Amino acid sequence: MNDDRKIIIFDTTLRDGEQSPGGSMNQAEKLRIATQLEALGVDVIEAGFPAASEGDYKAVKAIAETLKKTQIAALCRANEQDIRRGWDAVKDAVNPRIHTFIATSELHMKYKLQMEPAQVLKQAVESVKLAASFTKNVEFSAEDGSRSDRDFLCTVFESVIDAGATTINLPDTVGYAIPEEFGELVKYVMENTSNIDKAVLSVHCHNDLGLATSNTLTAIKNGARQVEVTINGIGERAGNTALEEVVMSLATRPNFFPHTTGIDTTRIYPTSRLVSMITGILVQPNHAIVGANAFAHEAGIHQDGMLKNPMTYEIMKPETVGINKNSLVLGKHSGRHALNAHIQTMGYNLSEDELKVVFKKFKNLADKKKIIQDEDIEALINEGVLRSSEVFSLEYIHVLSGNTVFPTASIQLNINGRPVQGATAGSGPIDAVYNIISKLTGTKSELLRFTISALTEGTDAQGEVTVRLKEDGVTALGKGTDPDIITAAALAYINGLNRLEYLKTNPPKEQAPL
Repeated sequence: MNDDRKIIIFDTTLRDGEQSPGGSMNQAEKLRIATQLEALGVDVIEAGFPAASEGDYKAVKAIAETLKKTQIAALCRANEQDIRRGWDAVKDAVNPRIHTFIATSELHMKYKLQMEPAQVLKQAVESVKLAASFTKNVEFSAEDGSRSDRDFLCTVFESVIDAGATTINLPDTVGYAIPEEFGELVKYVMENTSNIDKAVLSVHCHNDLGLATSNTLTAIKNGARQVEVTINGIGERAGNTALEEVVMSLATRPNFFPHTTGIDTTRIYPTSRLVSMITGILVQPNHAIVGANAFAHEAGIHQDGMLKNPMTYEIMKPETVGINKNSLVLGKHSGRHALNAHIQTMGYNLSEDELKVVFKKFKNLADKKKIIQDEDIEALINEGVLRSSEVFSLEYIHVLSGNTVFPTASIQLNINGRPVQGATAGSGPIDAVYNIISKLTGTKSELLRFTISALTEGTDAQGEVTVRLKEDGVTALGKGTDPDIITAAALAYINGLNRLEYLKTNPPKEQAPL
């Protein structure tokens, strides 16, 4: 059904990736990421799980109506209500896809579904038939496929293909599979599903044992032609297969993988940064391809080799994945045109109004920091553009602290446009700031995590603070940046509170288990 060399990239950052603890996004943020994913060149974007909540439905619908060329998929359980809701959300896409699923492992059928195999098969077929009545682009997933009986799995796949499925997905839902084992399973499905030539075989691997990318690559070697991935490998529990790892493995080892993708690899790093900024989920420094240390060489023998020939210790060039090596220096005398030109080289296209906001923040930062680096600019874009309207915003902050005084904080916030102010003390300056913010906002969130890092080198670097908050059983991440670390901490806390407010008004009914 497809070019045997082409690997279809199915990105589920906006669905499975959002299921990372605290990683929920609002509609504007999802739309921004979806636009970037389309520019990156992914073939299919799984925009969400429309039946999960009204907010998810609206976000999927907005993405489907906005994007110009990418297939947009909606995830649906194998029931009529989900499928009709999913179709309503994606029907206006250029190429809409319904992705429906049901569990096929004995463990899931017996204890979760409490259904017999024959009942599961019947429901799978009926659901695919309903989906196929809306669109010819139908995907079916066998949840917990890697732990399913092989022959039953093939029977289900054969039946749903006859019912109209054009893609069948084999998920390693709980990250249990070992590469050799998973490769053999893929091969078995390819050889024992009689009508497999009428569909594309896809795989969806989780990283619970750290084997998601290995399992995915082994699946490709054995016949899979679609891979389901996320940016930075984010996802529930230990995450999903990382898009950047699979794509660059294929690109770097063409002698081993004679396959192609439609990905513009120079957009990988900007997309990684965008997802990290919006979700607040940090990329670990040693993460392959996009981590801060991925192209760093500290050992003397490595540095010597790099000077003589970069290929001695680099198997790919940083520029290949979009790590900007532009030597343009930006500072307080740089104009709007220079800033915009540099922002475009980083992979962002801002409107005139957005550029106006970012340029104003850029000038304010340039008064405090001599040289502005890419990480600084990305932080400004995040603060000025990517955040939509907020319930809480910071007007000013004043903190008194030291080893001879009792720490106190005075703050003015805007709450739904109304200014409120107050002051209180704490065991330290950040504790004081958080005490007064909590009091003014009337929130009772629990601070689960507080992390500080520097965006760049130097004593004038912007501080980046990430917090994880929990309230009423809901968890959200917050992120803030500023040259003043106390201000950055306040911004992170306020950002986290805004995310909690969004989740309170758009509560997810149920997460998808794939």
